[in-house]
Amino acid sequence: MSTLRLGDTAPDFTQDSTAGMIRFHEWAGDSWVVLFSHPADFTPVCTTELGKTAALATEFAKRGVKPIAVSVDPVDSHHAWVKDINETQNTTVNFPILADADKKVATLYDMIHPNSLVNATVRSVFIIDPKKVIRTTLTYPASTGRNFDEILRVIDSLQLTDSHKVATPANWKQGDDVVIVPSIQDPKELAERFPKGFQAVRPYLRMTPQPNR
Repeated sequence: MSTLRLGDTAPDFTQDSTAGMIRFHEWAGDSWVVLFSHPADFTPVCTTELGKTAALATEFAKRGVKPIAVSVDPVDSHHAWVKDINETQNTTVNFPILADADKKVATLYDMIHPNSLVNATVRSVFIIDPKKVIRTTLTYPASTGRNFDEILRVIDSLQLTDSHKVATPANWKQGDDVVIVPSIQDPKELAERFPKGFQAVRPYLRMTPQPNR
């Protein structure tokens, strides 16, 4: 399996989970999806990550995003782990955890990195849009917890830039100014799309208030 790239279609699969059998594309429907992997159950960093994901349920929902986790342990182990997550992180896990004991999903998504973990998944994140296209990938070392504020920020950027002819600059967050894409040069189109005006720092660097705010 070659490495998945941005713009590739997210591979479909059928796999057991804490929410029953998941047919991935069918389960995703017309939502955005965050698919994130874990080396094994009862690992400390991942316990905090799953707890944070559950705590952010409202933030994911208002963006039309479904989170789904994957670990190579069986579903009975997942259910026991969920109890620990709920108790230690003071939350309720409300999304599926795939039981990838046969490593079907891990193989499809190139999550087995022998130089890192011989028989377990690396800690990857895939942000997938409603057309089932992979839009962002992130891979973290075992010692570093994922930044879910950043994951939400990337989703905000993708959803904004999909609907407007803009890009988001370094450290952008909701409400900040954005960049007008270079392909728009016609003055009439600029006036129509950006009625609040823009600042041309350079001909190729034009800043404008976030258009949907």
